[in-house]
Amino acid sequence: MTPLAWFATGSLAVWVWLLLGQGFFWRTDQRLPPTPGRPREAEAPERWPRVAVVVPARDEAAVLPLSLPSLLAQDYPGPAEVVLVDDGSTDGTGRLAAELAGRHAGLPLTVVSPGDPEPGWTGKLWALRHGMALARAREPAPEFLLLTDADISHGPDSLRLLVSAAVAHDLDLVSQMARLRVVSTWERLVVPAFVYFFAQLYPFRWINRARPLATAAAGGCVLLRTGAAVAAAVPDSIRRAVIDDVSLARAVRRSGGRIWLGLADHVDSVRPYPGLGELWRMVSRSAYAQLRNNPLLLAGTVAGLVVVYLVPPVALLAGAASGDPVAAWAGGAAWAVMTGTYAPMLRYYRQPLRLAPLLPFTALLYLLMTVDSAVQHYRGRGAAWKGRTYTANYVSRSGE
Repeated sequence: MTPLAWFATGSLAVWVWLLLGQGFFWRTDQRLPPTPGRPREAEAPERWPRVAVVVPARDEAAVLPLSLPSLLAQDYPGPAEVVLVDDGSTDGTGRLAAELAGRHAGLPLTVVSPGDPEPGWTGKLWALRHGMALARAREPAPEFLLLTDADISHGPDSLRLLVSAAVAHDLDLVSQMARLRVVSTWERLVVPAFVYFFAQLYPFRWINRARPLATAAAGGCVLLRTGAAVAAAVPDSIRRAVIDDVSLARAVRRSGGRIWLGLADHVDSVRPYPGLGELWRMVSRSAYAQLRNNPLLLAGTVAGLVVVYLVPPVALLAGAASGDPVAAWAGGAAWAVMTGTYAPMLRYYRQPLRLAPLLPFTALLYLLMTVDSAVQHYRGRGAAWKGRTYTANYVSRSGE
């Protein structure tokens, strides 16, 4: 066989393994544990626990009118409050939050401003630390903390369903991957693939097993049992983490907690990424941190993306043009499996299936974003977000 045929055959073998042996990552059926719709009385807790919703917010005035009212309007039978932590905003985020609370009846809102983070803390975790501390100082203290980003809009029964699932299944952390906005052409190309790649790295079924094979969470929507937060010493134990959601899940699991992660039905991100530039910065700011700032892992990732995602279409086209039937057949088969595994995610995002064959192009974009992330790291820019930069002194995950 030609070298191209060998590469194409290897890529096909990888795709067969991914299809069958990677926790069925491509399926989108991992949703909240079986309490579909509004919980029936028999499924509801005998006593609804107290919950504090903690929202770290830095320069979020543009999205707060679309997200904060949904939290204030939660249809939750038990006691609950919202704590918004204004993390050094310069656009009037805190003031706008108070105004929105005045215009929208519902859960009580407290706005606090902790000041600049101390050395060794990422900004979001510093904000969470103050919000969680304030909530836990209440009498009585909340039994659960809902940690949610300022760009996340929740359906009216979101909190009810999260708490019901946590109580019914004795979970310490329940996390939902918010449905990201998909409106612009670039969002259609890049966003569903972002969640697809995440699920490939952290198969939800593996995370949710009684004996888990992977650990992760989605930072936009995390219901955390307060006792589990204390046992895991979070957020202090992960204060340097750039990828805080995975770090949080690992800290909770290391302390003996049970976690669950799934896709959301009524939890949506309202943050727009209208152009490629915004999406590029969203991915590249932490891509190299995900690889632990390790050049060997970077090289392996680039090679893996090339073999798994780029070789199939190249082998099909080049093999057909050069009369190499093995390369063409293996490349075409690998591309077909890849396309088939991507289709469920496109359906979840309500996107046309004609986008599925374009996944190799999207993977090429992610490859370039990852390389750019490494370049920015070695230029001393590190993981940058809203005027803050986290360099090599910060880590991708807790304890690493």
